Amino acid sequence: MGRNTRKRRTPMATKAIAASAALALGGGGLIWANFYASAHEENSANQTKAAGAQVATIQCPDVGQSLTDVPDGARQGVDKELANLDKQISEAYTRLASTRQAQAGDSGFVNNAILGPLKSKRTAAIDRIGINIKRVGGQAPDNLAEMAECQGMAADANTTDGQAGGDQNQDGQNQDGQDGQNQDGQNQDGQNQDGQDQGGQDQGQGGNGGQGGNGPAAADFVNIEDVQPNSRNLPNGLAANGDGGSTGTFTTNCGTNENGNRNSDNVIAAPGVSNGAQHMHDYVGNQNNNAFASDEDLANGQTSCQNQGDKSTYFWPVLRIQDGTQEADQGQPGGGQDGNVGKIVAPSQAELKFVGNRTSDVVAMPEALRIITGDAKSFTNGLNNANTSWSCTGFEDRQATDKYPICPEGSSIVRTSNFQSCWDGQNTDSANHRTHVDFVEADGSCSNGFQAIPQLQVKLVYDNIPAPQINNGQVQGAFAVDSFPEQLHKPITDHNDFINFFDENTMNEMVQCINNGENCQ
Repeated sequence: MGRNTRKRRTPMATKAIAASAALALGGGGLIWANFYASAHEENSANQTKAAGAQVATIQCPDVGQSLTDVPDGARQGVDKELANLDKQISEAYTRLASTRQAQAGDSGFVNNAILGPLKSKRTAAIDRIGINIKRVGGQAPDNLAEMAECQGMAADANTTDGQAGGDQNQDGQNQDGQDGQNQDGQNQDGQNQDGQDQGGQDQGQGGNGGQGGNGPAAADFVNIEDVQPNSRNLPNGLAANGDGGSTGTFTTNCGTNENGNRNSDNVIAAPGVSNGAQHMHDYVGNQNNNAFASDEDLANGQTSCQNQGDKSTYFWPVLRIQDGTQEADQGQPGGGQDGNVGKIVAPSQAELKFVGNRTSDVVAMPEALRIITGDAKSFTNGLNNANTSWSCTGFEDRQATDKYPICPEGSSIVRTSNFQSCWDGQNTDSANHRTHVDFVEADGSCSNGFQAIPQLQVKLVYDNIPAPQINNGQVQGAFAVDSFPEQLHKPITDHNDFINFFDENTMNEMVQCINNGENCQ
């Protein structure tokens, strides 16, 4: 099957987004960071340049996004090596978080003991990717070898976002454990190589409810009433529909994961790899979704959707409340072993709606079409594929991108994802899971000969998450999406996934409904 190799548009904001974070670095209190993601840099490292600042996490080039042309015969081997690269980064981050005392005594420790060995491991994995591609007659990108080297993302000791330095500096967060961030909660026992042992998860870790030092932080939250209306500055995910073109809608009701169907696999990005996501997903729709599910398995699976003609799979990272709850995955991959702890909360509402295109009719989506919107690695990758919308009921004209919302009493958290709705007309997937689909242009049209397909819009509402409290620069009762460990549970990493398994009759009904301007379900 042919692959689309066009250069992806990058419809990004023209101004930098500052993702301010307070990162628990253990042993000596907190260092407060300000990470900048420049919209003008192709692969922003979100770094500060502060001399002597302590490394907070690890940023590596995203090899998968550079692989736009991988022959089918090499895909399985390449996908496994890409998942191996993710695992290597996570292991290096775990070592970074567990060796703070050694880092404090040796300025070269991170480079020599963590980043150097990581580069060697990545070089071997990247070499195997090239071998897999060349073995079947393909051509690997020339710059793959250059993507082996990673770097530390440094934390600036200065405070940001107008927070008072007296509340944020090391005097205010000292080893005596003021504000509940003492060594018992943030020491090496809580940051060991096992990831998240009970020493780092108990309720004695007062500052963040037990996340063990890898986020989120107070600076990752914003009062929704302080967000300006219509200020969302990531144009990815623009709604495709409008007053012209195809104006109908088709809604499918697939529940809110009442079955508790969850795993830490990702059959799109890491097929055949157990725990390929390293974070838990909620699944609705198809009940056969795991890393080893074939298209045939999915097509023959059971569905939670009321319309049994919809066996599509819809999945997103779970939300957790960091209240000290020890979930069943406390010591498991994707859960506590990967830094994801706390009470999992399913949405109270999950609206799955397909809409039309502002300038044209839509065509049917092919069976097994895969779409990922957003980027689980946006914190270290930069904003090229970021697509986050956080809000509150009653305030949905105010959309936060790099902050979790604090909602007023009586208002609920809302996560919204608008998917790509332009398709290349040939492929159900692409090597980097991006280039076979695209977002509409500003006028709603599809470019580069792509065809308009129904746009999936997912709206998740959570009415059972208490508002976090921020006192003296500390967040209590935090909530966060599950993430790769080194992504520090940043809100900008939210993402959503879809695989189309509508049967032919139901898909045709959807297309007809949307093109005729009707509202169907």
